[in-house]
Formats: sequence, C-alpha cells, structure tokens
Amino acid sequence: MTEASSVLADASVDPLALVSFPTEAALLADIEGRLRAGRGFAVATLNLDHIVKMRRSAGFRRAYAAHSHVVADGNPIVWLARLSGRPEVSLVPGSELIAPMAALAARVGVPLAFLGSTEPVLEAAAAALRADHPGLEVVACLAPPYGFDPESPAADALLDQVAASGARICLLALGAPKQEVLAARGIARHPGLGFLSIGAGLDFIAGHQTRAPVWVRKIAMEWLWRMLSNPRRLARRYLDCALVLPSLTAKAWATRKVRR
Repeated sequence: MTEASSVLADASVDPLALVSFPTEAALLADIEGRLRAGRGFAVATLNLDHIVKMRRSAGFRRAYAAHSHVVADGNPIVWLARLSGRPEVSLVPGSELIAPMAALAARVGVPLAFLGSTEPVLEAAAAALRADHPGLEVVACLAPPYGFDPESPAADALLDQVAASGARICLLALGAPKQEVLAARGIARHPGLGFLSIGAGLDFIAGHQTRAPVWVRKIAMEWLWRMLSNPRRLARRYLDCALVLPSLTAKAWATRKVRR
C-alpha cells in the first residue's frame, strides 16, 4: 500500500497529509524529470470541495490515492497546512498550472492533449497556448459527450486515443470527481502518460468563462466571486466546504502539536 493509499484508507484520516509537492517549482521540476525519463504522472489539486467529496466517496478517495502528485489548490488548504506545521506549502491552483506546463512541454519537446469541456473551447485554448508558447504541439482535443462516465469502456477508448496521438501530457477539463477518476484510470492504463486535472482552466484561456479579477484572488475571495456569479449551483457546495473547516482546523492544530 502506498503512503497516499494509507492516508485515504479511512475517510476520517487527515487528507491534508496528501499534499506531496508544496510549491509549483518543486512540482514542475519533478514532472520534467519524469518526462525526460519516459515516466508518467497524475497531478491532483486539493481543495475543500475535494475533501468533502472524499469524505462521502470511497471511489474518489481511491482515485486520489492513485495520484503521484498533489498540490494545494485553495487558500484554506494552504492555511490549514501551515497551521499543521508545514510553512513551505503554497498555493498552486490547477488553472494556473496550464501556462507553465505548456512552457515546459514546448521546452522539453513533448506534445499535449486536451480532454474535456467542448470542442470549440479546446480548439480556442490550443490556439492561444500555441501562440504564447512557440513550438508547443497540441495533438489531440477530445470533448466527451454529456453524461460521460470516466469508468466506462468509452473512457478507456478516449484514453487510448490520447496515447495513440503521441501526447505525453493530457490536461483533463472535466471537473471533480470525473477528472481525478479518469486520471487514476489513465495512469494505470498508460503508465508513460502524464495527467493534470485543471477544471475550468481551458475555459478561462479560451475566454468561455471569466475568472475572478486578480485583486479578488489576492484577497482570497475568489470563492465568493464565483458563488455570487452562480449561487444556485455553488451555494450548497461552499456551505458544505465551510462545515468541514472546524474539524480540519482541529486536526491541523493537533498535528502541529505532535510535530512540535
């Protein structure tokens, strides 16, 4: 059993222990080493919503446990990690990993694939990234149909298409838990591929969705900006996230005392 598997074997275990790469620089350095060695990877971006989902779903916990890299995506995760005695943990949002990953792919000479969202979004994002990163190859843009099941034979067929395209890195834009489940399935089926779950990141690049202004992100209020933009869909999600904070805070504080 891997360390991540041990952490997630029980829903009550602290999921903050999953954050395995504290900074973007550390993450990218390790991924570059894997790309040059022909090894695959799966990157998950931990936030409070994922913790809520993990508490409710053993399948989602298993998917997370299969990931080789986990970073902190969300200020509460960073704050809780630091409270637990890990001051090195910094914010690494999945949507902000797209540009550095594209730059790395162009420099190392490995092609990208996109899987998720819609074809117009994927094509627009590919064009924008090619313009920003000369030499970048985007060799597959695959948009699954509505109701796509990441554990179906159709999912396997898409993963095989990615592998056949020659891509070495696949950006998954399906949202949680679908993208993490598919990444876990993908790394098992094609160990030489790299998977990065980025949610709505490609929609931002394509201009299909508007991200919160920089000043809102700097004051750690992106969650509120998002909720007010779509309260019917997001209000309950953020309420559930708020409800897990007391227990996570208590656990982080207890971990800090043990570390001391």
